[in-house]
Amino acid sequence: MEGAGIVRGQEVGRRAKRWRIAAGVAVLVLLVLIGVLLAPPYYENWRLQRYLSTLAHDPASAHRSTDLLRALVIDKAASMGLPVRTGDVQVTAGPGSVRIEVLYVVHIDLPVYTVDLHFRPSSH
Repeated sequence: MEGAGIVRGQEVGRRAKRWRIAAGVAVLVLLVLIGVLLAPPYYENWRLQRYLSTLAHDPASAHRSTDLLRALVIDKAASMGLPVRTGDVQVTAGPGSVRIEVLYVVHIDLPVYTVDLHFRPSSH
């Protein structure tokens, strides 16, 4: 009967180790799921940023009205599924240059938490 306590102790230690591994895997799976939910808005913001840079550096944009440029940006954002409204887009035209700034918020509903991602793409 002397060795019975050692065997039971090892058994409890193995269960605790398995439980810790399972908890660690669960945390990693949760982080991956959150990343999957948050990645698409960041990717679409990156695409909008590229579009703004291309539009602002296009020589034809210097001859377009600010309202037309604003409409182009809103149409592009709508085609990407981004919640950009007219008031979210600021277009400044200078001599031979155009600056475009957009501010919008993407609302993400996670199972137990809601997050608002604030994006501010612009052309430089």
